[in-house]
Amino acid sequence: MRIGIVLLFCIISLSGYAQEGHRWERLLGQVMTAEDMADEGWQQNYEMLCELEQNPININRTTREELEALPFLSAQHVEAIMEYLHRYGSMKSMAELMMIKELGAQERQLLQCFVYAGDEPKVAMHAKHELTASAQIPMYERKGDGEGYLGDKYRHWLRYQMTIGDKMKLGLVASKDAGEPFFKDRNKYGYDYYSPYLELKKLGRLETLVLGNYRVSMGMGLVMNNSFAQGKIAMLQSLGRQTNTLRAHSSRTLGYLQGAGATLRLAKSMRLTAFASYTPMDATLNKDGDAQTIVTTGYHRTQTEMDKKYNLRALKTGGQLRYDANGLHLGLNALYVNLDRRLTPNKTQIYNMYKPEGTDFFNASIDYGYTRHHLALNGETATDGNGHIATINTVSYAMNNGLSLMALQRFYSYQYTSLDAQSYSDGGHVQNESGVYVGMQWQPSPRWQLAAYADYAYHPWAVYRKEGPTHQMDYLVQCAHNAGNWRLTARYRLKVDDNAHRTRLIAEYATENFSTRTQLDAGYLATGESELGAMISESLAYTHRWLRLNVGAGYFHTDSYDSRVYLYESGPLYTYAMQQFYGEGIRYWLMLRANAGRNLMLTAKMGVTNYFDRDTISSSYQEIDRSSKTDVDIQLRWKI
Repeated sequence: MRIGIVLLFCIISLSGYAQEGHRWERLLGQVMTAEDMADEGWQQNYEMLCELEQNPININRTTREELEALPFLSAQHVEAIMEYLHRYGSMKSMAELMMIKELGAQERQLLQCFVYAGDEPKVAMHAKHELTASAQIPMYERKGDGEGYLGDKYRHWLRYQMTIGDKMKLGLVASKDAGEPFFKDRNKYGYDYYSPYLELKKLGRLETLVLGNYRVSMGMGLVMNNSFAQGKIAMLQSLGRQTNTLRAHSSRTLGYLQGAGATLRLAKSMRLTAFASYTPMDATLNKDGDAQTIVTTGYHRTQTEMDKKYNLRALKTGGQLRYDANGLHLGLNALYVNLDRRLTPNKTQIYNMYKPEGTDFFNASIDYGYTRHHLALNGETATDGNGHIATINTVSYAMNNGLSLMALQRFYSYQYTSLDAQSYSDGGHVQNESGVYVGMQWQPSPRWQLAAYADYAYHPWAVYRKEGPTHQMDYLVQCAHNAGNWRLTARYRLKVDDNAHRTRLIAEYATENFSTRTQLDAGYLATGESELGAMISESLAYTHRWLRLNVGAGYFHTDSYDSRVYLYESGPLYTYAMQQFYGEGIRYWLMLRANAGRNLMLTAKMGVTNYFDRDTISSSYQEIDRSSKTDVDIQLRWKI
């Protein structure tokens, strides 16, 4: 077996010529850590970027809000692009991005994946239709497939969308997970999940109108942010910029709003956003009928999981009044939430003592900022209905020599509560944390890039698995070198409190039709009994006219789950494929994508995980009575 692994790596290293399906996927890995990208929220972030790639923005007709939807642009980048367009008029080609000195090589490359330059819309003002059908077929049986699960073992989903230029987007997403019933039980209308949506834009003073399922982000997320989430390296890329978005929800992830929302331009520099939502949610109930916890997995495979479906309904209404002119912006944000059952968490564990409780929740904030040339200041200060405070503030400075510096301060009271807040934090919650983050990016030449940050976090109240006040120091340094078609990247990260060391080495080679990537991930945990974990992987892609091939393999060996490793691999369209592994084994996959004429695209992928250290995989209903598992993904997309 071990000889076979070596031979497989040799074959991969010597075969084929290709390029990535999404050009931005390779670049995205430079601005995210593995832990950030493994977060469930990145599924909808990934799908949003896929959709932006399918429907690029005309940079000559763009708005500030559309550019702010791109997570890799800082406030200085957005300001510089808008100033260039105002001063020099429409761009004739994307080569003009070279004239905007604030944009580095990485930002230009990423930007060209999602925008184009043209005097007229790239697509005529007639309806475009896209229908995508995907299925995942497991070539094995889980324990729950025989007893326990209410449905079959197949996972499949549909996505239909109609667009008319940049004016309208209408669509429906329907999906079921493996084990969920289909056209039976409580899913008598077929799929377990449906997401209808309609988005209208640029209708005079009515800038955006959304109906159905949608997402909202206001300020820096202390009141509401169920849209894009950023990690610590991505925070450096955007230099702490705020996002204010109202957009349709076209993803299979939860956390959406359901109802209507609109953004109205009251004056040249004044906008009003308002929304109302009545959304069903999963919840675990106490014996008295109160809701103990809000469940966000979205799984309804067993009777126990099905009994939690839509036990709770939430009325959410709020909005933002925003002033934006001459580099200055001010925003007033508010959100009111009413639950039809009382939320009563189990507080026998001390870390649950200040979890949200009750039926009514109110949050309000002021967000503020100023951007001028190289300097950007951003911040938000919020309060909940009981007067508890949360605040976050950033300052960044981008110099002409390629050096960017930023600092971020946050204070989230351990008593501050919000059901919809999502912002920068070390612990993953806008609660029970204060800290300071400092970071820098430096591009001394087009060939060299350096990024580093240091983050200090203090949790005054107990957190999960830790009692009493805790501290955490997190350091990272990353260096990248470009040499022709080659890109070499080295990254080291240290989390002091956990005494966890992680490193990543990447060597990439890319031409117009070919790319290959060799990656080594390693981790060392020095607390208690020291643990090691490592994975070496190789992937390549090849494109020839109507055919694209992706193939890859990786060998992993870790001492336990705590020293696990992560691997991102290419997947079908709108499918985010971040894997995590522990123990010892090998992962390999093959994906083919073929275009049948202009309208039809077929994608097929086979992925195999073979463990050397166990006879069964997983546990409970997910248990597989063998040491390897194979999944087949099939996707068909029709587009006119």
